[in-house]
Order: sequence, then C-alpha cells, then structure tokens
Amino acid sequence: MPARRLALNVLRRVTENGVYASLSLDEHLHASTLAQADRRLAARLVYDTLDNLIYLDWALAKVMARPDTDIRLVNILRLAACQLLLEDRIPDMAATDTAVKLCVDLGMEGLKGVCNGILRSLIRLRDEGELKPDPADPAQTALRLSVPNWLLERLSADWGGEAAEAMLTPRTHIRHLILRPNLLKLTDAQFEELLDKKVWEKRPGLVPHAWYVEGAADIGADNDFKNGLFSIQSEGSMLAAMALDVRRGWKVLDCCAAPGGKSCLMSELMGDTGRVIAWDVYPHRVELIQAQQKRLHLENIRPVVRDATQHREDLDFSMDAVLLDAPCSGTGDLADKPDLKLRLKPENIDALVRTQAQLLDAVCPYVKEGGTLVYATCSILREENEAQVLAFLERHPEFDLRPLPETIPERFRQWEGVGLQLLPHRDGVGGFYLCRLRRRFT
Repeated sequence: MPARRLALNVLRRVTENGVYASLSLDEHLHASTLAQADRRLAARLVYDTLDNLIYLDWALAKVMARPDTDIRLVNILRLAACQLLLEDRIPDMAATDTAVKLCVDLGMEGLKGVCNGILRSLIRLRDEGELKPDPADPAQTALRLSVPNWLLERLSADWGGEAAEAMLTPRTHIRHLILRPNLLKLTDAQFEELLDKKVWEKRPGLVPHAWYVEGAADIGADNDFKNGLFSIQSEGSMLAAMALDVRRGWKVLDCCAAPGGKSCLMSELMGDTGRVIAWDVYPHRVELIQAQQKRLHLENIRPVVRDATQHREDLDFSMDAVLLDAPCSGTGDLADKPDLKLRLKPENIDALVRTQAQLLDAVCPYVKEGGTLVYATCSILREENEAQVLAFLERHPEFDLRPLPETIPERFRQWEGVGLQLLPHRDGVGGFYLCRLRRRFT
C-alpha cells in the first residue's frame, strides 16, 4: 500500500499539476522511509503507468460510463490498470483492493463501488482478449506503442517504420544513475576502487569514465559525493563536453549550461585552467551551476545569467570553443522521461526548431578562426538535428563540418555523417545528437 500511495502521489502531480515525473519521484523517494523493494515497485509503477498512459486510457474508456470522471479517480484507475494489464507479478485482488483503499485516502469513499466495478469490468475484458490492439492493424500501431500518432509519423518518416517502433517501444524501467569521477581528484581505476567500497550495484558504462549504479537510495547524502569526488551525469551530456576536445588554457563558452555537468567536465578536462563561461537564462538554474562548481572545487568556471539568443558583439572571435546544447524536444529521452509524450505537441517542435536556429546564429560569431562549435540535442528528430545543421551551413559558409574527436568511442563514431545521431534502440544510450563544426581560416 505505501508504494502504491507514493506512486499515485507522483502520478497526480505529473498529470494534474504538470510537474516532471523524474523530479517528483525523486522528491517523494527522498522524503520516504520505504524499503528498497517498495521503492523499486513505486518507481516501476510510476514509469510504466506514464509510459503506457495512452493505451491505459484507451482500455479504461471501454469500461467507464463517463468521460468526465473526477481526475483523482481516473489516476487511481490508471495506476490499477497498469498493474492489471501490464504487470504479471501483482495479483488482481491486490491491485483492485489497494485502488479502493486509495479512494478512501483521497476522501472519495462514496466512489469505492464505482472504482471496484470499473476494475472488475476491465479484468473481464482483459480475460476475453478485448484489450489488445491489433498488431496487424497499422492504424493501431501508435496505440500499441502508447504514443501520439503525429510523433510516430514523424519518426517513421525520418527513420522508417520498423526503427521508429523500436525507438518508441515502452521499456521495462530499471533505473540506474550514471556516475563519473571528478577527473581532477580520481583516475578511473581509483574511482572503481571507491565504488567497490559502496553497497551499490555497478557496471561500466558505454562512455569513458561512466559507471551505471543501482541501489543508491539517497546519493546526495553520500560523503564522497558531497566532497566532490564524483558527479551524476548522463552519457549524452558527457559526450557533448568531450566533443569539443578542449585543451588546457582554452576559453570556452557553454551557452545553455545548467545544471552544469558539461561545464564541470570541460573544466576538469582542462585541468581547471583557462576559462569556462557558463550561461543560462534563468537565475535559479545558474545557482545549480554554482553549486556544482563549489562541490567539485573548480575555479575556472564563470556562471552568468544570460539569454544566449541575444548576440554580444564584444565577444565576437573571442572563444576557442563554443558548446550549444540547445533546447529541444527531448525525444531521445522518452525511455527515462515518458511524461514528455504527454506534453509534446507538433507546434512545440516547430517553435523549438526556430529557437535552435536563432541560438546558432547568435553564438557562432564568438568562435575564433580555427575554433570549434559543437551543436547538440537530446532529440531523435532530423529537423532538430541534421536538417538544422545543414540549414546553418547554408547561412554560414564560414563554418564547415569536422569529424568528432577520438575521445568519442568508435562504436558511436561509426554512425557519423552530418553529425552523429545516437539512437536508443541501436546504441544502448539515450537518443542524442552531436555535430562538430569549425570556423574556417580566412
């Protein structure tokens, strides 16, 4: 019951208040005293419910008489439907009984019978085979994958239907953190020795310095983390920083830097020499960069509140390298952020593409002759990535494409064309795009 109660609270915050699932789940787990098995159950129920929400709502609509049912009851039913239709380890009785108890928790005791009746009808239709989308019907593919039709259509146009389905197939969520050492304090071998002393489960990641860790319930309270010996950072973020191939003494601009992982990694790779200027448009996000810098004891980072879309002529030709990890659709992170599917709209993509182009035009003048510009997104849509870069090169012939450095593993570089598009189903990491550009010598 406590695990389901926590899962429902997170689900309600996401669907009723627009809070991001990962943030809400982390907050609730941090404040909870649940045993590790219950924490895993709560996380799995949250992510599986959100990942399959379109399908679950379709199934529930077959047994619900009123489409305008109280959203609190709808979320209880969604959570129960996830257990009844997608889980094979949870007895039907446990799912229905806890759903009824959750109605009481939320002050809806009068709806206990309605909740129980809907779920019993759902079980009956499930057992009769009425709740399985037809795999032979292309019109039901998006429903089977629990994604918006428009997103499936765009990805199919970009990558073909089979690859699009593979990218969008809901995954079993075994959440792990990705950790890397503070390179100024630990070698990879020393970091492995440090991890050996922890009770966490670990295995090497696919990117240099990265480790996948499970079982770290409250890593923010870990003394080695607080003392700056290691960081939490996604592999895509690490690759973006590595793509610049920074050198000691360089002056580097990280245009959309928060929460600061890329700036900190570049600082470490530069031996805390030179300068890393870290911009973000929101003051509270710049504070996150400052907190990371302080925790890791880095001196060469200069966090600044600044809107990167506004060009600064005084900075023209002043940077050895510029990193633009641009605002994007986040479609490469759907496995870890399934609530994105509920937020994204076609018009959002169009607006993001315009903002990305505006950012590229605003920041590219800062690059010195012979200097490097890296453009990155966590998207798998071509219009945000390859098409965006080709349009940029049309507008800016003073730049040309350059291959990614050998610091990027060859297993990834083998796919490089107009930049490098990593695909989650093929490459084993989140969907991410990287492109390295150079300002020509005149």
